[in-house]
Amino acid sequence: MTTTTDSTFDSTLASLGIARSTNSSSTANTTGQTTLGQADFLKLMTAQMQNQDPFSPVDNTQMVAQMAQFSSLAGISDMSTTLKAIADKLGATTTADAVSYIGKNVLVPGNVAYGRTSGGITGAVELGGDATNVNVTITGSNGEVLKTIKLGAQSKGTVNYDWDGTTDQGADAGTGPFNVTVTAQDNGATVAATGLVWAPVTSVSTTSGSAVLTLPGIGDTDASAVRQIG
Repeated sequence: MTTTTDSTFDSTLASLGIARSTNSSSTANTTGQTTLGQADFLKLMTAQMQNQDPFSPVDNTQMVAQMAQFSSLAGISDMSTTLKAIADKLGATTTADAVSYIGKNVLVPGNVAYGRTSGGITGAVELGGDATNVNVTITGSNGEVLKTIKLGAQSKGTVNYDWDGTTDQGADAGTGPFNVTVTAQDNGATVAATGLVWAPVTSVSTTSGSAVLTLPGIGDTDASAVRQIG
């Protein structure tokens, strides 16, 4: 329902050539929302000066203070917009950045790894807390256990391991692919553990400024998931 005050306000703005806009996207606000920009402010200030009481003019000190505040707010708004544009630019991945991943090996979360030319694999375990017992189990394509690496007690953080490619029986495990499973416990209680494996980048694409890497056995992985580049 439109009130007399609203009508008077709308009429005053209309006489100055300022349109009052209503935010229709919000159903909670039924009275409308007025938005004034810099040009509108200048029109209102000019109207105030033109219609001031000549026997009681606007105090110069207050007017200068108001203009200084408005200028500061306008400057902050412009600076915020500029900084956001710079942040978006710095956060975006260029085509050259994306292409630079191709042919390199990256350390990412995953459970599939291919053997090195010299045999075996290297990887890491990310621990969410201290653990008294950390194990890495490597299995073959048929699910057979090839090697169990016991890392013992480890502190919270990243723990690296290196497997020479021989099974628990001393045989050559081949080149894989291998499935890697990590477990961690702290005096019997489960500790959050994430397995990290090395994988070659075969191709890359960019989506919304972010690089997406294609990794054998792992699939498409966002570049933000890369822990290390080798």
